[in-house]
Amino acid sequence: MYKKILVATDGSTLSKKAVRSAVELAASIDADLVALYVVPNYPVSYFEGGVTISTQEIARTEKQWADQGQAIVDAVRTTAEAQGLKAKGIIARSNLVAEAILAAAKRHKCDLIVMASHGHRGLKRILLGSETQHVLTHSSIPVLVLR
Repeated sequence: MYKKILVATDGSTLSKKAVRSAVELAASIDADLVALYVVPNYPVSYFEGGVTISTQEIARTEKQWADQGQAIVDAVRTTAEAQGLKAKGIIARSNLVAEAILAAAKRHKCDLIVMASHGHRGLKRILLGSETQHVLTHSSIPVLVLR
């Protein structure tokens, strides 16, 4: 069936549900697990009169975000390894979350993506966007979406 499963996580309660399901699925079929956290780039304002932030402060903030993401994927890896699975925790730096998920799945030769969806509908979905929908639309491998 599946040999390598990528699970996308942001550390939220909902994504923890996806992690639990991905670990259980991987354990039941003896698949490897890749946990992914996407770290956004620091937003830069191009508006005149905007607050200027030093490059050192931006670097410190981005490092803090990356460290937080690394801690999250390390916890997933530890949980998976406790189940006897071969697991890897990775972070990607990108403002394009869905693209980063798809690229990581391809790079690590995953054959299933597991992720959560908030299930927003209507105007809220339009305003907030849907990374899950983008992954579903553009993925060439199966995607398991959990709510």
